Amino acid sequence: MLKRIGGTTTDTARLLSYGTLQQPDVQKSSFGRLLDGVPDTLPGHRTHWVTITDPDVIAASGSNRHTIVRPTGDDEDSVAGTVFTITTTELAAADDYEVDDYRRVLVRLSSGTEAWVYLSR
Repeated sequence: MLKRIGGTTTDTARLLSYGTLQQPDVQKSSFGRLLDGVPDTLPGHRTHWVTITDPDVIAASGSNRHTIVRPTGDDEDSVAGTVFTITTTELAAADDYEVDDYRRVLVRLSSGTEAWVYLSR
């Protein structure tokens, strides 16, 4: 199995989702289970839209229009989302789900929590 940040299959990571990874159908198809999470925000960023062309991602999410986040550098801007604690194997599955428009970055959230998030490439 692909584990892009290393570790064992039981090691965990935090992931902030602001879009389709919050959808139950996407979670089931990507991780094989529903995730529990807590709300948090990413300061200094704003959401935009991207058109998805990958048919598997469109089928899983039910849409070709997904949100994408870009940094603004303005602390007044923020993006609300849900922080999920997932295994590193599940994080690799999230990497496989996200299309090339996204890149995974480690950030500090408003709560002080460090989490991975998918930002605009």
